[in-house]
Amino acid sequence: MSWEFLPLLLILVLGVLGNNSSVGIAAATLLLLKLLGLTAWFDAIETKGLSIGITILTIAILTPVASGRITMTDITAAFKTPVGLIAIAAGVFAAWAGGRGIPFMKESPEVITSIVIGTIAGVCFLDGVPVGPLIAGGIVYLILSVSRLWS
Repeated sequence: MSWEFLPLLLILVLGVLGNNSSVGIAAATLLLLKLLGLTAWFDAIETKGLSIGITILTIAILTPVASGRITMTDITAAFKTPVGLIAIAAGVFAAWAGGRGIPFMKESPEVITSIVIGTIAGVCFLDGVPVGPLIAGGIVYLILSVSRLWS
């Protein structure tokens, strides 16, 4: 087997050892596509996968609203408590950071490897969820922007 398979194999092993099925399934899927010679799909997955994934995630998040488990009363109540206001602010920050992360990573592809390693480590060893790369990119963007103010 070629060395080019090693990174995906390592990620697969980390996913299994870290008991994280999302990372394991993702690595196994990409490894299988690579082994089957279907690498032409990689461009489409890379360009459309994020949008499709965000859409599926948004559907999952909105399902309680659609099912009636979250009502208009619940939504308005979020604006009336400190916890609700903090959660709204955190959501705004996460959305802002993710929105900055996408173009930042496109402009600075050298950070992608580090963000991916950090995300895999967080998912596998800290029981995280792999939604972090976009937000991490935005946080890196924010830190670099702020540090430029003082340099």
